[in-house]
Amino acid sequence: MVSAMLSETRYNTKCGLSAVFYNSEFSKFSNYINAAVEEFKSRANKPGQFLNWVDLPKNQLTRIDDIYSMASKLKSQTSAQYLTVLGIGGSKHTVENMLSINGLNIGNREILFYSDIDSASFNRYLYLLGNDVTKSNYLVASKSGSTFETKDGFLRIKKMLEDAYLAKGLTEAEAKLKTSLHFIAVTDKNSEKSELRRISNSENWLGDLYIHDDVGGRFSALDDHALFTLAYAGMPKSSMEEMLKSAQQISELSLSSDFNFNLAYAEAAFWAAERIKGVYSSVHQYLGSMFDCTVNWHSQMQNESVKDTSKQIAKVPDAMHHSSEAHFNPDNKFAFALTVPTDNGIASENTEGYISALSKSYSVSGSYFCEYLETEKMSLTPAAAGAMVQIRAFATVYQEIIMGLYNSKALPDVLSSVLQPHVEFYKKNLKPQSDGKDVVVAGRIS
Repeated sequence: MVSAMLSETRYNTKCGLSAVFYNSEFSKFSNYINAAVEEFKSRANKPGQFLNWVDLPKNQLTRIDDIYSMASKLKSQTSAQYLTVLGIGGSKHTVENMLSINGLNIGNREILFYSDIDSASFNRYLYLLGNDVTKSNYLVASKSGSTFETKDGFLRIKKMLEDAYLAKGLTEAEAKLKTSLHFIAVTDKNSEKSELRRISNSENWLGDLYIHDDVGGRFSALDDHALFTLAYAGMPKSSMEEMLKSAQQISELSLSSDFNFNLAYAEAAFWAAERIKGVYSSVHQYLGSMFDCTVNWHSQMQNESVKDTSKQIAKVPDAMHHSSEAHFNPDNKFAFALTVPTDNGIASENTEGYISALSKSYSVSGSYFCEYLETEKMSLTPAAAGAMVQIRAFATVYQEIIMGLYNSKALPDVLSSVLQPHVEFYKKNLKPQSDGKDVVVAGRIS
């Protein structure tokens, strides 16, 4: 609920996430909330709108038992030490973020990632495995199954696994069977659309994990690749249930036309108000090491959805000293946001003082809001984790809707914030040229 006092406006979602806004003119957009929410509702969960993440938490609650069963079975059928996630973009950053904010995989003890294509990076990855690819199971995440970077790593590792088992004296058929036990695919359900699904089916890989239709990568923090990895890394089932229920509560709050409760709309209005004032440079910082991976995920959300690079997203304290010279220079105009964990531990007094100092500095220098996320031990609470990722998704899309309403501009058939057509500019150069020669050969094993 919201309360106002002087230049402060406060929200509390009751889902482990609250926020305080300072010196912002965002409330003037309260007049648009009915139209914005109705626009969102008219598109949510409709085919082709890429908004199926709105009710994804509710739908995923029905699949938790299956996900945990598959994670347990994959572990038992190989006894591998690690799970390696093979994927790029949303197939990687969402998982890294969800592991980190939930206090899992600290020190890369259970989960590794490989998303590179160069030899040095591949050698560094193999070094982590002691040059033994049989020490890991592999989650291959790609909607189409033909993503160049993912396919390159997957086929390379698959060949190395087969060779490793052949070297142990297995027949070719036995080596292929043993190799298949190391893999699970997260891809399109339809084998006609996914090369990876066809491979998974033909080689009898474990299970059925999906990248759900109309859930873009950066919006997929609660899709199968993330939930499976959380389960594999040891997240209690009860915590996953709490996280998903909280995320669904945020979906319901974010479709409310009451400006006093809809924090996602308020955050979108904040950024829209600054842009309309002519403040094009903005900063969103996260306090603490649990957010190391959040920065990459949020940057992807910003670049692919808002489609500009004028927002700086970084972690503090690391980035504070070297960025504050520019942030607090009166010649520069910024809008600021800070996301912080509540601190009930040994460092709480200094943490609170640090947050207070930053809040005072930011609120004096420009418009500012601070998000507070509830914590436990080394992580966010499951409720806060679910709330944060869902708030980000809604706020990102609402920003486009608000700007369209303000400028009396007709919105496109599919919102620009959920699409990424410009990435095809470089992807086309990975495909055969007119002379029939490949610039690169996707997945070639040399």
